[in-house]
Amino acid sequence: MTNDILKSRFSLSNIKGDFFGGITAGVVSLPLALAFGLQSGLSPVSGLYCAIFLGVVAVILGGTYTLISTPTGPMTVVAALTISQAISKTGSLELAMGTILAIFILSGGVQTLFGIFKLGNNVKYIPYPVLSGFMTGIGIILILFEIYPLIGLASPSTIKGVVEGLPHDIGNMNLSALGLGILTLVILYVVPRFSTMIPATLISLVAGTLVSITGGLDVPLIGEVPQGLPNIQLESLLTVNFSDPWFIISAALTLGALGCIDTLLTAVIVDKITETKHQSNQELIGQGLGNIASGLFGGLPGAGTTMSSIVNVKAGGRTRLSGIVSSIFLLAVLLGLGTYAQYIPIPVLAAILLSVGMDIIDYNGLKEVMKVELSEGGILIIVLLMTVFVDLIAAVGTGMTLSVFVFMKKMSAIGEDTISLFPIRDLKIRKPCDMKDEFILPSEYLDRAYIKSFSGPIFFGFSQYIIDNLKKLPSLDSIIFEMDRVPYIDQSAAHALELVFEYLQKNNIKVYLAQVNEGPLNILRAVDIVPRVIPEEHIFGDIFNCLQQIEEDFVLNKNRAM
Repeated sequence: MTNDILKSRFSLSNIKGDFFGGITAGVVSLPLALAFGLQSGLSPVSGLYCAIFLGVVAVILGGTYTLISTPTGPMTVVAALTISQAISKTGSLELAMGTILAIFILSGGVQTLFGIFKLGNNVKYIPYPVLSGFMTGIGIILILFEIYPLIGLASPSTIKGVVEGLPHDIGNMNLSALGLGILTLVILYVVPRFSTMIPATLISLVAGTLVSITGGLDVPLIGEVPQGLPNIQLESLLTVNFSDPWFIISAALTLGALGCIDTLLTAVIVDKITETKHQSNQELIGQGLGNIASGLFGGLPGAGTTMSSIVNVKAGGRTRLSGIVSSIFLLAVLLGLGTYAQYIPIPVLAAILLSVGMDIIDYNGLKEVMKVELSEGGILIIVLLMTVFVDLIAAVGTGMTLSVFVFMKKMSAIGEDTISLFPIRDLKIRKPCDMKDEFILPSEYLDRAYIKSFSGPIFFGFSQYIIDNLKKLPSLDSIIFEMDRVPYIDQSAAHALELVFEYLQKNNIKVYLAQVNEGPLNILRAVDIVPRVIPEEHIFGDIFNCLQQIEEDFVLNKNRAM
């Protein structure tokens, strides 16, 4: 696999397809990069820096041949919130710039570490309701933030400000800006129905700009865009504000984790189209190093982009060369862009991002909310609302926690159905040849010695269920826990069993363990349940050896009594 990666880095076997794929992906990425840069609160060119530096580094060092990396909706939303918070702590963008770039660079470091420690495959363990609610929340945030620019007004820096201010400010809208935004949306959704040869985003960007210029419309413009190559922002990085280190760490972790999720989800989509398989951990390393490079040059953090990647593949891109071509194209545009980009209307870019936000929303997940189980639908809604109105990390953390509890509850319910409890009189398994055919225990004792049989893993929620069932039984003298079909127990489950064992012993009921697999037995020993609660002599490799010991103990006690 490593040799395949090295071979594919500079392959010229598909040079024509890679050239056209890269150029097409660059054309699609251009308006989005400008729009995301503007929406972030930095500048339009910061989005281009990201698409150039992240794009080239990630495609060379990553684990997906045809993935195009640029600013994305989710990453830009989180970056914008981070920038807004940093400014509120320092008072101005200039003073906050060092802290902002440090966060972006650290987020790349987080991604790199995720790849180095091989955590890339763990994204698949995020439950669908959590992921769906989070992505829909991100889409809604992006839409809400673009309402003000769409109507020609400056947007508040928080969602709360947007929601509270919109009813009062909507009367001051710029009708020319709104009309231009609506025209852009119409082009975005109508053009693809007739032709996909030229990306609708580029057509809408050019058409909106021409209409604004030729019509002399009084609408906000993005203004002057710096030309030429950027410098490494060492001077800014020397002004990092360390007064609130937790803000820097938490923001970097949020961006880094989101970048991993965003990228790997896109990589899976690309795999389906190209019938290939990406290397998750290698991809995270490439993305992390790319975001570090982007941050060093003043660019936004980004991730693998679904739209640009799909366009790249459909236009012929098959190797890493297509991603390199895309970045070179954007670099060439950057060197000659400033003169013309300053005339791009902000409402046009807002409309483009609004459409991106609408695409991010998981409509299927929302449709299924009322059809799936209440717990899963509830988790989706909770994560969605917390993403929009509370905090992104808190939203995902809450969703994951709730999902774990729901899962454990379901597994406990399933496990309860696999537990059987019966007197040894009903034991129907064939005895070994060297054992007596008949029990020598008196008949009444056979109904006071029970076997509790488990099938499947044991979860910590079992203990109260078991105790409640034991309370319903007539008086017991002993109970055998048959555990040959228990492949695994964890520490929580072990202590849950400890509660059961202690309950039985307090009620003068002898406890035996039979046919315990090595893994569960090691856990019971590790937490000192064996031999502290259950002595070693009460553990048997075969259930009939256990029964034989019970018979011998019975005879011994009977003789002593005589």
